[in-house]
Amino acid sequence: MKYVAITGGIGSGKSYICKLLADHGVRVYDCDMEARRLMNEDKDMQEALCHLVGKPVFQHGILQKSILTHFLLASEDNQQAVNEIIHPAVAADFKRSGYTWLESAILFDSGFDRRVNFSYRVCVSAPLDIRVERIMRRNGISRSKALEWVRGQMPQDKVAARCDFVIVNDGSRPLAPQVEQLLSSVPDGSL
Repeated sequence: MKYVAITGGIGSGKSYICKLLADHGVRVYDCDMEARRLMNEDKDMQEALCHLVGKPVFQHGILQKSILTHFLLASEDNQQAVNEIIHPAVAADFKRSGYTWLESAILFDSGFDRRVNFSYRVCVSAPLDIRVERIMRRNGISRSKALEWVRGQMPQDKVAARCDFVIVNDGSRPLAPQVEQLLSSVPDGSL
């Protein structure tokens, strides 16, 4: 099976590109959404997170995001430990899902690219000021908090350098032709 990964920093417009791909019949596995689903449904993952974080992280089987967030922000070791529970489960779920396309903001940061053999990697990029504005508007947060989130991820130029194709989502270049060019560029067996 040939897999395609779509990545790019927070606020770059990955989800919008995935909607355009859906208009062409391409189904894309959303890592963030599926990780949340797995945390709420997968009993083994819940047990591992409870053991690591503490029992209150789930109440009546429902993830308490504020408790998990507090734990994650306490140290990089905590982040790594949580990632070692979540990322392998998401990778395994993706491989079982039947999807060939995947969206992940932290494809390289998380090592997900080493868990799945992607034939093609796509970066969605956007200028920093546009990304920050999108994040502020979408999440209702301050500029400084949005910048903190952006800086917490791998720099966009390093992500783009590791990809086979870059879609520029700067508000001036039309996206539809870039998506069509992407679709004509992907390896056979990925659609």
